[in-house]
Amino acid sequence: MRGAEKRRRRRRFEWLVCAGLSLASLALAVWLAGNYGLRQAADALRVQAAGSATLDIAVLRSELEKQRTLSFVLSRDPDVLATLGTPDTAHIAAMNTKLETLNAGARSAVIYLIDRTGLTLASSNWRGQDSFVGSNYAFRPYFTEAVAKGETEHFALGTVSQKPGLYIARRIDGPAGIAGVIVVKVEFFSVEADWHRSGAVVYVTDPRGIVLLTSLPEWRFMAQTPIAPEDAARIRASLQFGDAPLTVLPIRRGQAETLGSDFVSLHGSGLHLASESAVPSTAWQLHLLEPAARALAAGAATWRSTTFAVVGAIIVVIGILLYRRQRAIARTAELTEQQIELEHRVEARTLDLSQSNALLSAEIDERRKVEAKLQSARDELTQANRLALLGQITAGLAHEVNQPVAAIRSFADNAAVFLERSEPAPARQNLATIAGLTEKIADIIAQLRRFARKATGEVGPVALRDVLDGALLLVGIRARRQGAEISADPAADGLTVTANRVRLEQVLVNLLQNALEALEGQPDQAIHIGIENAGPLLRLTVGDNGPGLAPEVTAHLFTPFTTTKPGGLGLGLVISKDIVEEFGGRLEVESHPGEGCRFIVALKRAEEKG
Repeated sequence: MRGAEKRRRRRRFEWLVCAGLSLASLALAVWLAGNYGLRQAADALRVQAAGSATLDIAVLRSELEKQRTLSFVLSRDPDVLATLGTPDTAHIAAMNTKLETLNAGARSAVIYLIDRTGLTLASSNWRGQDSFVGSNYAFRPYFTEAVAKGETEHFALGTVSQKPGLYIARRIDGPAGIAGVIVVKVEFFSVEADWHRSGAVVYVTDPRGIVLLTSLPEWRFMAQTPIAPEDAARIRASLQFGDAPLTVLPIRRGQAETLGSDFVSLHGSGLHLASESAVPSTAWQLHLLEPAARALAAGAATWRSTTFAVVGAIIVVIGILLYRRQRAIARTAELTEQQIELEHRVEARTLDLSQSNALLSAEIDERRKVEAKLQSARDELTQANRLALLGQITAGLAHEVNQPVAAIRSFADNAAVFLERSEPAPARQNLATIAGLTEKIADIIAQLRRFARKATGEVGPVALRDVLDGALLLVGIRARRQGAEISADPAADGLTVTANRVRLEQVLVNLLQNALEALEGQPDQAIHIGIENAGPLLRLTVGDNGPGLAPEVTAHLFTPFTTTKPGGLGLGLVISKDIVEEFGGRLEVESHPGEGCRFIVALKRAEEKG
């Protein structure tokens, strides 16, 4: 009895020690994994924030340069000089109409012409009740600075409209000296709305740290740091920001020292990653506050859950081994000497089972890791294929963009000549053509940006026409240079399929690129994109009139590393097939030597647009 009691006490002690060590090890491992996950997520957020800031600055700078060019052209406009020289009713009426037209085309807030005394002679808003015509702005800093320096930019609250904006002013010199000032006011509400839709907090500050532009309207004219009372009084007296209180932004720093000083906390919005970048050609700074709480929590949770599962499995195995060990010891103590041989056999069998269990657990863990790595590798390979396609496409982008850029320069030169001849009608036509060319360049860049983004795994209704237009925009550059004609079935209008737009575009671009490579050097190159109904499926076909594929190549076309290109890897079609199958569809090929090649993408039909 005493021996049995000692064995029970010993077993309880072993279990207490094992449980304590297991819990401590599990807690330590989960804590370390959580910290590592936080740091990984923080690094990913920094990369994402840097890219977002670059795009935001590019959009803002594009808007600024457009309006600066407008003010520069107007400062040398013969009609403007004529109005300043002879401010009679006819000249002023014509100038009002011209400024109104230019303002609508350039999408600026207002354009107005001031004489040398500060009196507004003409304005684009001359029809409205808030017309600037007849108002004297000699007291405004942008007028005095433009007269003194020749040109200036001044951000302030409008005295009439009470809307904030950037005043771009240029002095106009006449034969007798200073003739007047042309002012273009730019309001950035559309830019701020785009920032707001991005989900991040974006704002721009001047050298004093005062917020000028922001995705949160309530932050406008707040300050990065407290402003001295005498400086605040001087700013309010200038009426630059109206009666804004110039309070400090609700940003608290030092909230996540373990992640870095660039993480801040916003009142009511949680943790954010803060980044700051200079806006070229201005004295402004663009600040980006990227929401970080959810991404950090997800990164930490992923690593913690994985670590918990692995360490928990190890603890369970250790518990099983401990339990079996105690049972073996108990049986050994209770067996008689006649059962010694049998006891040895049981112990040997128990050891074999323990080793098998340990190997099986290790194999299971390793298989899980391999599966996770395989999925990650597939996603990365898909993105790499998309970026590789993008690299091939952008090879012809310089030529495609250089043509409209050269045309813009030619039309601009012609517009200047027409303006010198006092022929505004053809000059306006040239300016309208320039605007159309810039929109063409913007469409190309926007499509490239969308195609380069890493696609999510979401699958849903996708407009087939949007996918075709996006793919044709990307591949059209090479097709035109190669002399190939690509035609698309108009039946795609109004049809929707179940897919992911970016991934489906990748498949279509891949098939079109392959078709163009197959046609290279062939006469009368033609590619046709067709639409066929097949019950619940839509068959999207991409066919060419090239040399076709040999039967032995066709049989292994969707096998990795099968390629007919000298420098190809043979992965593009494999990736495309995997993407289509993820949508619940299939990718097939029909080809006969000398009769061209035809790829069929069968996709599930989604609900059509009503």
